[in-house]
Formats: sequence, structure tokens, C-alpha cells
Amino acid sequence: RWPSLLKYYSHTDSVSWLEEYKARHNAGLEAQRIVASFSKRFFSEHVPCDGFSDIETLGCPSHFFEDELMCILNMEGRKGLTWKYYAKKILYFLRQQNILKNLKEYLQRPTDRQSFLEGAVLIDQYCNPLSDICLKTVQAQVDDITDKVRKVLRTKNPRHPSLASKAGEVLIAEVELQRQVLDAMNCVLYEQLKYKGNELDYYNSLNSYIHQVLIRRTGIPISLSVLYLTIARQLGVKLEPVNFPSHFLLRWCQGKEGSTDIFDYTYIDAFGKGKQLTVKECEYLIGHHVTEEFYGVVTSKEVLQRMVGNLLNLGKRESTDQSYQLLRDSLDLYLAMYPDNVQHLMLQARLYFHLGIWPEKVLDILQHIQALDPSQHGAVGYLVQHTLEHIERRKEEVGPEVKHRSDEKHKEVCFSIGLIMKHKRYGYNCVIYGWDPACMMGHEWIRNMNVHSLPHGPHQPFYNVLVEDGSCRYAAQENLEYNSEPREIPHPDIGRYFSEFTGIHYLANTELEIRYPEDLELTRTTVQKIYNSGKESVEKA
Repeated sequence: RWPSLLKYYSHTDSVSWLEEYKARHNAGLEAQRIVASFSKRFFSEHVPCDGFSDIETLGCPSHFFEDELMCILNMEGRKGLTWKYYAKKILYFLRQQNILKNLKEYLQRPTDRQSFLEGAVLIDQYCNPLSDICLKTVQAQVDDITDKVRKVLRTKNPRHPSLASKAGEVLIAEVELQRQVLDAMNCVLYEQLKYKGNELDYYNSLNSYIHQVLIRRTGIPISLSVLYLTIARQLGVKLEPVNFPSHFLLRWCQGKEGSTDIFDYTYIDAFGKGKQLTVKECEYLIGHHVTEEFYGVVTSKEVLQRMVGNLLNLGKRESTDQSYQLLRDSLDLYLAMYPDNVQHLMLQARLYFHLGIWPEKVLDILQHIQALDPSQHGAVGYLVQHTLEHIERRKEEVGPEVKHRSDEKHKEVCFSIGLIMKHKRYGYNCVIYGWDPACMMGHEWIRNMNVHSLPHGPHQPFYNVLVEDGSCRYAAQENLEYNSEPREIPHPDIGRYFSEFTGIHYLANTELEIRYPEDLELTRTTVQKIYNSGKESVEKA
């Protein structure tokens, strides 16, 4: 009945299964109650920062609660879309909270107990909380590569000390024996398994996630370095991470252990197929001279900081929902490591302000910034003023606007909520989730989008549509047409507005239907007409 919960039990435990069943049943009811309440409470706004307070004070075991959320997400068919949408949000929040707790515990350990691989897995898990990523699985994949290296090593030197010891148990002192390990690693990683630096798609966030690096066998310098360093250490070779500018490297000591002379080290480029570099070649790699400090070893926390910094920069590159989510996740991670960093606190406050979410949290962040650095009062004051205005506007908002098709001013609106449409000009497929009798955007948007060049200009109905590429758009009526081959629209927000896909159109959920009470019947009638028309055409043919 509960295969996913098996890991929480031991075969030797004495368990009262009746009590466990009652607890799981009650947790299921509680999860369903909370998920059902989310649509009503948060349809017209982003789930606020205190919106998850019910979940933080759960009166039931969290693993049972999560299991019920997974059951909702795995419901078969095209129904329950709204429940799935909010179950996903709640699960995302729950898992991220647990991962942050694990990250803080990791950072409090002594540095010699902070595995680079575990740190990389924690970052991966936080940015992909709904994926099945665990340290045990990733470690098993790395162990498998290590075993392949041992096989190659055995053919070269059957008496090599790495073959006799368990993972990382004995450090090899002799440089020549270390070299044999690195040569065998390069053979396995780059020749047999075809790992390589992702030069063609360098700025893809997947390059930073260790489980994706193992699946796709490609990455960026820092992710490949973490993998390379982990395997080397498991085979008794102590490589160290080097926070080299623009290109993360590893160093391998050729002189006295712990030497501060940068020329006592060979530098390894895991992105460049394990190539071994001199100090001068490192500078050729990035095209300019750097001071000695950049050749020094860095801690696991500093490695994680750089990994998170890479994700932050990727999040800043675009203005899409996906990049904003990456920016939010990476800021959470950075501030978990450095909670008093004013620059990143300010970036977080500006991001939330820009997205129009969590105004109360924005004020808390700004208050913290002011306490840390009073010189920021100008920027802080500006954001405080506009955030307070946003809160006041929200208080003044009345209930949802209800749009009746029978109103005279709506007589020109031809299409209805839930219809699958096609854009005549750009060819994309989409579903309508809202409409206005005329363009309601500002003059600047109308000018930028060249709306006046349309035959009917802004004085025609405009539709809010969810597009198959994950974007939301505002399209003129004359640019839309019925899609003769309707199919599901794979948009992350589909469940926010619709409860079911019938196979030919979407059914609005309760909250959307309240706003467009007369659309459902029109959608059904329209779809039936399109179906009958298509049937007649086929019969004629």
C-alpha cells in the first residue's frame, strides 16, 4: 500500500500497523484539506510568505503528509489539475525547508567532515526539490566510476595501493603512484565514458547540478572538478579545489605537503579532460596574469558559494518565470550561508518587489539591511515607500471582477475561457484563461507591441492566454483562431485556472468560473460546433 514509505521502517521494528494506518489516513485528510483551501485563498495572488504557516505547524508526521501530496500529484488522467498545482507548490516548500535545514547542519560541521560531493548534492536538491535526488544514489554512481578506474589501474599496476584499500582510506604519498591514478581517471572519464566540458551550452543550469552532470556526462569547470576531486580522493590522491578566476581548477601537490609555493603544484583542468597545467599555462587559459592568492586552496563553503554564484548569474540572464525561480532559489542558498550579506539581501528585496510578491517579507529584509548598513538608507527608503503603497493598494482591492457575456459591452467577445487556440501570426498553441472587451494595457505596452498596426488596433477584445512554451501572453482577437487539433498545453500554471482537460478543451476551476460565470456553456457549445463542422468536412471528403 505504501511502497514509498518503506524506507521509514525497519524489518526488525515492532509496529502497530493499525495506529500507523490511522496516522497515515489522518495525514491524508489534513493534506487534502490544506490543498483544497489553497485555490480559494490564493487564486488571485502569489502564495504569501505566511501562506504555508498551516504546514509548518502540522499535527501529523511530515512523511505521511508528503506521501499524500505525492498521491495527488500521481493521480492518473487529466483531472484534479488544480489540486495537483497546489500540491506541487506545498511539496516544493516542504522539501526546500528540509534541505535548508540539512545545509545549515552541513555548514556547522568541522571542515574535514564537509564532503564536496554532499554540498553539491544539497544545492542540486534545493533547486530541484521535486526530483528524486539523494546523496546515496549520487555516491553509488561515483563509486561505480571509481571501480572502473580501479580496473584500468589494475591492468597498469596490479600492486597499486589504491586497489587494496577502501575508498579514501589510505592517502598515497608517492607522486608517481598518484600520477598512475590520475592517468587511469582520465582514461575512464574522458575516453571510456566520454565526459566533457559543455562548451556549446555553457550557460545551461543543468551543468551545475551534479545528478545531471552524471546523467549527461557534461558540465562546467566547477561541477566537473567536484566529481574529479571526489573520485581522486576515494583512490587516495589528495587534490584540492582552487577558486581560479573564470575557470575553476584543482591543484595537485608535487612538493612538500602543505607548501605555500604555487610552483610546487600542478593544476588540473577537469573541464579540459583532466589536462595538467603549470602556473603559466593557467594564465594562458584565462588570457591574463593573476596574483598568487588565486592559486590558493578554498574551503567547501567557498566552493558552494561559487556554485551558487554561478546559478545566481544564470538567474539574472533572462526575465522568465523559470529564471526568476532559479534566482529566488540561489538567493535562498546564498543567504543560508551568508545571512548578513547586504548586497544579496538587497537583491532579494528588489526581486520580491519586482515580482509583486511577499511585501511583508520585503519590509523585514529592508529593516535587516538598514540595521546592518545604515548607509543604504536611500535605497531602503525608496523600496519601503513603494512596498507600503503596494500593501495599501492590496487592502483597497474589492472582490474579483465578474464578467458576464450578456453585458452589452462584451458583445464583441467571440472566444471563451478554456478554448484551445492557435496564434495566426506566430503559430503557437495556447489556452484562454481571461479576456477583456478591449486592450487594457498601458500606452507604452501598446506602442511597444505595435498594436495600432492591427486592423482593429486596441479597440477589440484581448485574451490572456497560457502558451505551450510556458509563457503567458495577451493576444488580440483578430490574431487568434480555433485550433482544429486541440491538445494539452504543458504550462506550469495550467492548474491555477483549470480543473480538467476534457481532450478538446479545459474546464475552468471554481475560482475562475466565479469570474467568468457564463463562459463554460459557451465553450461547450463552441467545441461542439467545431466538432460537428469537422465531421461534416470529413464526410464530404
